[in-house]
Amino acid sequence: MACHNGLRSAKGEDISIGSSWQSTMMANSARDPYWQAAVRRETLDHPTARAAIEDECSKCHMPMARFEAHSARQLGTIFRNFPGAFAPAAPTREQQLSADGVACGICHQIRADGLGTRQSFVGGFSVDTTRPWGEREVFGPVSVDPGRTRVMQSAARLRPIRSKHLNTAEFCATCHTLITHSLDAQGSVVGEFPEQVPYLEWQHSSYAPRRQCQSCHMVTELQPAAFSSVLPQPRQGFARHVFRGGNFLVLRMLDQHAGALGVTARPQDFAATIAGTRSHLEQSSAKLTVHCSPVRRGQLNATVTIQSHAGHKLPTAYPSRRVWIHLRVVDPTGKTLFESGALDSDGAIVGNANDATGDRFEPHYQRIQSPDQVQIYEAILGAPDGTVTTGLLKATQYLKDNRILPLGFDAKTASAEIAVHGGAVRDATFRAGSDQTHYRVNVGGAPGPLRVEVELLYQPIGYRWAHNLAQQPAPETNRFIRFYQALSQASSVVLARAVAVAPTQAR
Repeated sequence: MACHNGLRSAKGEDISIGSSWQSTMMANSARDPYWQAAVRRETLDHPTARAAIEDECSKCHMPMARFEAHSARQLGTIFRNFPGAFAPAAPTREQQLSADGVACGICHQIRADGLGTRQSFVGGFSVDTTRPWGEREVFGPVSVDPGRTRVMQSAARLRPIRSKHLNTAEFCATCHTLITHSLDAQGSVVGEFPEQVPYLEWQHSSYAPRRQCQSCHMVTELQPAAFSSVLPQPRQGFARHVFRGGNFLVLRMLDQHAGALGVTARPQDFAATIAGTRSHLEQSSAKLTVHCSPVRRGQLNATVTIQSHAGHKLPTAYPSRRVWIHLRVVDPTGKTLFESGALDSDGAIVGNANDATGDRFEPHYQRIQSPDQVQIYEAILGAPDGTVTTGLLKATQYLKDNRILPLGFDAKTASAEIAVHGGAVRDATFRAGSDQTHYRVNVGGAPGPLRVEVELLYQPIGYRWAHNLAQQPAPETNRFIRFYQALSQASSVVLARAVAVAPTQAR
């Protein structure tokens, strides 16, 4: 941060790498209260596997501390290294490295060796530990002249090297392709489960290889900009380190509970990152259209079409995320005649079986005719006996996966790790890049014209995923549920909207 802050774009905007990074999910991967609660829940579900769970989960959320632990032939640990947990005592080196989450020092030292292979997934990246300090390489997108190289070697004991691998999807895949080990009640491994695989989804789409992850998730300056405030030299290809993702909700929690979570980013930086995250979701996720036919014999028929703009499934990655259709039919006086998919004040979707009881879920619908039917694009996890679960290490299968496919995705040739599951398999309109849902609504003799209002809504953490943490009461799980309840009314964002007017009822 000493050398890579104080940076300005050609338009005068602050594009400092350090302060941009500090308010991201990457920087706060260890401070994330949802992750902390989820790991605690898993260790309580599988107490005999606690050490292995902490080691596995620290790979990508505390990668620097975990890498050093493995270099010393030790396991990575989590709970003793939670940021904020060791105050007011001075943190150890391990705790400092843990608190920094996914930082410059880990990403820019990852080598190109093996990227894109199965061995590189689940945090299987390679970092050189053989060369002496001063000769170890740190990778970036531009070449550095001898004078600036000597400055960096002196200041950071690292030698800057230009390498294209930092701009590839394979680079991101190391920590964003997670295939977990499923455990039984005794903590024994009973299988593998593709917890989150956006890279494999992208690889099976028409976005690969022409569009890399970075082209959507990092904003590149069009005009030359300096990469360093020391001996600044404007260069092409500067990528802002804001890492636009989809978890605006946890970002708000980090901002509101900065003291308890050991957060160091400034409130204004969080405000900018949250606004940028929401804007990215609203502008770059999907397009929504709705078409209505004339109302006949008291029946309104509407077809909602979703076109995805994502280079992976929508939503993707951690399975707590969901997208759904909220449709309302309104008469000329503003009275609601029909509504499907409304969001309740507690973060639950009205009519959603999974939010109501947790042991059931909404199927994939081709046609919706009643308010208690909701089209939800989501991943529903199943235990070995076929019951619904939100325990990642209990899951061995997907009972439902109708997340909207990216363009070019061939469901027939998709591997088991990225396959479609449930009713969407039999839906001819559920295809690469889009889906259609038909609504047949009884409006009786309501006078027209009738207005059909549609929203495509998104939650990074669904109601059931948050509240199932209460099954294992602990300080981390209890705290997260409090955080979630306080923000539940603001737990969603509208990805797209559409409106149509049904023609006047035919006589």
